[in-house]
Amino acid sequence: MMQMDYQFDLVGKIGSMALIRREDQDIDYNIFSRLGAELKPGMIWVTSGATEIGRLDYVKRTGCELCGDPNQDKTDYSAQGQAILMQNYRQFIKPEYGIRQILVEHTHFNDPEKREHIRQLLIRAARQKTIPIINYNDPVSDEENRKMELAARRQTGAEVHECVDNDETAAVIAGLVRARMLVLLTSTEGIYQDSTRPETLVREVTGRSFEEVETKVRELQKSCIGASRAGANGAKAKLEYALECVRGGTTVIIGHARHRLSDLTAGRVPCTRIGIE
Repeated sequence: MMQMDYQFDLVGKIGSMALIRREDQDIDYNIFSRLGAELKPGMIWVTSGATEIGRLDYVKRTGCELCGDPNQDKTDYSAQGQAILMQNYRQFIKPEYGIRQILVEHTHFNDPEKREHIRQLLIRAARQKTIPIINYNDPVSDEENRKMELAARRQTGAEVHECVDNDETAAVIAGLVRARMLVLLTSTEGIYQDSTRPETLVREVTGRSFEEVETKVRELQKSCIGASRAGANGAKAKLEYALECVRGGTTVIIGHARHRLSDLTAGRVPCTRIGIE
């Protein structure tokens, strides 16, 4: 007998810089503690941070940074940081909940059979009272091979998910499981019309139809310039990924990682909410 699909309340994602105390060049354990108090089965958590945490750990242990090929250094840092990242989630998530590490690559979402395999894995995790912790599998990802694979798919006209940016990974997963809500935690309060002026925070990008929301998003994207760090795609890309989720019926919230998930989803703190009214 075929089981009914599971209804996921929330897919969440946190960025690398939101997990770090920049002034101390260390992990922000308060963030892990706050998340651990609220994460529960029925949620899917997408996390960045392995590369930056691995870099900080390497520097602490050796007193210097790697100075080889930048792509290889990123791979090595990520492999070192992945274990530390999971250790912190395990330490702070309630002990009665299991956690399951899921490392994904673009191929998992560009192939229908692999995509369904991931979906079923996530549904089983929820039913078995565990929390999936998902990250892109940087340690085994070769950039040149990935670019060639994606280019070949684009030439055939097939749908392409790159997923190196975990914002995209989270958005693809939210669409895959038809989550009620996608929460993107960052180091800012949300999307601004002018990133240099906090008072220009856009609280809502909503409409009565998808087309109305899309029009507002396209207009807002015109004022989105830059990103929080090298290699990040920034607010413009976040809005693009959010739009695909809204098309599937998911409400998207972009907000600061210092806030509790429950406060963000309930609208009790400043953030940007995107969705159909």
